[in-house]
This record gives sequence, structure tokens and C-alpha cells, in this order.
Amino acid sequence: MWTIFKKELNSFFGSLVGYLVISIFLAGVWLFVWLFPDTSILSYGYASMDGFFNTVPFVFLFLVPAICMRAFAEEKRNGTLEWLLTKPLSDLEIVLAKYFAAWALTGIALLPTLVYYYSVYELGSPKGNIDTAAVVGSYVGLFLLGGVFAAIGVFASSLTDSQIVAFILAVFFCFVAYFGLGAVASLDLWSDSAVILAQLGLDYHYSALGRGLIDSRNVLYLLSAALIFNYLTWLVLRSRKW
Repeated sequence: MWTIFKKELNSFFGSLVGYLVISIFLAGVWLFVWLFPDTSILSYGYASMDGFFNTVPFVFLFLVPAICMRAFAEEKRNGTLEWLLTKPLSDLEIVLAKYFAAWALTGIALLPTLVYYYSVYELGSPKGNIDTAAVVGSYVGLFLLGGVFAAIGVFASSLTDSQIVAFILAVFFCFVAYFGLGAVASLDLWSDSAVILAQLGLDYHYSALGRGLIDSRNVLYLLSAALIFNYLTWLVLRSRKW
């Protein structure tokens, strides 16, 4: 598993594509956080990173699928998946190795954004006048949300041998998982059950972590969602034996 994990990281950073994807992510987030007046931190009049944490999930919808689209699709296209499956590794170990590599890359993309927290911390009046607990909870939520999106992206990549198709499928699945249930719950059809339906959406649990209280229920929900999609990926690999 460690060998596959390192291979995935080296493949991503072994070409300009990897650096380009992360650079576009950081540049896009910077524009929303510091430049555009509707979302700029400087427009708030108080030390807060709410704009950043509201923006990043939208950017993740495209960043994480771009990271994951080659996980299995490229192996299928190059005919190396069969070779990989002959190695002394179980299907589950292969899935997890690729998944953890994609999740790690998502975390690496987030690391440079810690500079934003330091900047807001220094700009606060008085210095350090920022809700650090909420920032920590939001970063935990972002990292876990990236883990769910990574599981969805790897699953989408296992369905096809085209990286473009894998990317489009992953964006669609991530969009539905994050916004879909909340949007459906907002309809007038559900009455009292709308709250339960909204709580099944990823955005509900991500927002809850952003309040500064890291509730185990929200953490377990996001981890369970990632587990479900990894299980689906494992089923796709297993289907070759059916």
C-alpha cells in the first residue's frame, strides 16, 4: 500500500499538471478571500475567515475531482490495472492506497492557506482578535470534507477509463452530496421531515464543525460517507470477478 501511495503522490507532482491544479486552487481562493469585494475578508470590518470557509467547498468541487480523476481511469486506459491487481495486495488495499493518496494531496493543497489565518490574526484589532476555535473546527471540517470528496472522486474514476468523464462524474456526485440534499430539504414538500433530510447533507455537518465545537457525530458522519464511497469503489473492482 505504501508503494502505491508514494506512486500516486509522485505521479501527481511528477508533472506540471499537479502544480498547476494546486496553483489554480490557491489563486482562485486568494481572489475570493482578498480581492473580490463581496467575499473579501477586508470588507467585513472585523477579523473573520467566514468568507474563506464558505468559498473553499465550492472550489473543492473542482479541485478534488481533478486530483482523483486519474486514480483508476488512467490505469484502465493504459492497461496497467490488471497488472496492479496481480500484485500481492487485496482490492481493498489498492482502493485505500489510492484514496489516502488523494486525501493527502487535498490536505497538502490546504496547508498554504494557513497563511490566511496568520494574516487575519495579525490584522485583528487588537492583534489576535479572531475566533480561533471556529477556525480550527472549520479546518477540521474542510479536511474531512476533502476526504469525502476524495472518496467520491476515486469512485467516479473507477467507473470509466476516461479521465474527463471521471472528472465530470465526480463533480456531479460531489455537488449532489454537498448541495443536493439541502436544496431538496428546502422545498415545501417535506414539512417536519425537512430537518432530517437536511441533516443528511454534507453541508450541514461541515457548517456545524465551523461553529467551533468539534462534535463526534459530525466527524463520524463525514468519515462514514467516505467509507461508503470507498466500499462502492471496492465493489466496482470486485465486479470483474462476477
